[in-house]
Amino acid sequence: MPVLEDMMDEEYSVDKDAAVEKSTWISVVINLALTFFQVAAGVIFGSQGLIADGIHSLSDLVADFFVLLAGRHSSKDADDDHHYGHYRYENAASLALGLLLLAVGVGMAWSAVGKLRAPETISAVSTVALWVALSALLVKELLFRYMLAVAQKVKSSMLVANAWHARSDAASSLVVAIGIGGSLLGVPLLDPISALIVGLMVSKMGWSFSWNALHDLTDRAATQEQTEGIRREVLKTPGISGLHNLRTRKTGDLLLVDVHLEVDGCLSVHQGHDIALEVRRRVMERHPVLNLMTHVDPV
Repeated sequence: MPVLEDMMDEEYSVDKDAAVEKSTWISVVINLALTFFQVAAGVIFGSQGLIADGIHSLSDLVADFFVLLAGRHSSKDADDDHHYGHYRYENAASLALGLLLLAVGVGMAWSAVGKLRAPETISAVSTVALWVALSALLVKELLFRYMLAVAQKVKSSMLVANAWHARSDAASSLVVAIGIGGSLLGVPLLDPISALIVGLMVSKMGWSFSWNALHDLTDRAATQEQTEGIRREVLKTPGISGLHNLRTRKTGDLLLVDVHLEVDGCLSVHQGHDIALEVRRRVMERHPVLNLMTHVDPV
């Protein structure tokens, strides 16, 4: 039923694209509002930590637009220049997100270190800044939970990265709230210290996303669990005596797989071909595999 399978794949792709776009636009609206209120409150009420958190929200906003752009391109069909489709736009977007986070984190940490070297430049913090930080923390945590639920439902690694970006923002708001609270209790250094911690947290997450995305773009193999699942699926197919040279590589959230199939050497070419087709059908139906290339070896 190749036509039915194509229709199901197309329907899944449309549902996934719609879910990613909807959740990302919700994130855009929230991050736009957070950026404005956090930066404004940080400037008015004298909190460097709150300004740093607002800049982090701004990086979330930029990241959202990366996701929207990559989502639209990755859903394009295969063409003359991209025979396997455009799925790696998702990996490229994850790399861009990681580099953005890394740059933002290093910048925030550098600014905080400057304040710590010149404590006389630290402004007095207002109680209102604490309430703004706590409100931002609540909003970001709710946004993270929503985006992660959508990402897991549609199985989008790009959206998972963006969701955890939101979680890092929630964690940074918590640190900022603690720093502002400490400053209000008479320890003004805690505000820039909180900004420094936020910068280091964001830098670490940016490095992690960048490193993983770079590996995916350079043909990283599937996880051991995924590889073993594919191996078991192949060996369960009637007519298969064994297999060797099972190789995998990632493209977006899917896998490209090559495998040599061992079949009875007394079978006809037609019979061996049918067995290979059945292996391909089973693996692509039950695993996140975009294409399975087989080579039949008589044994």
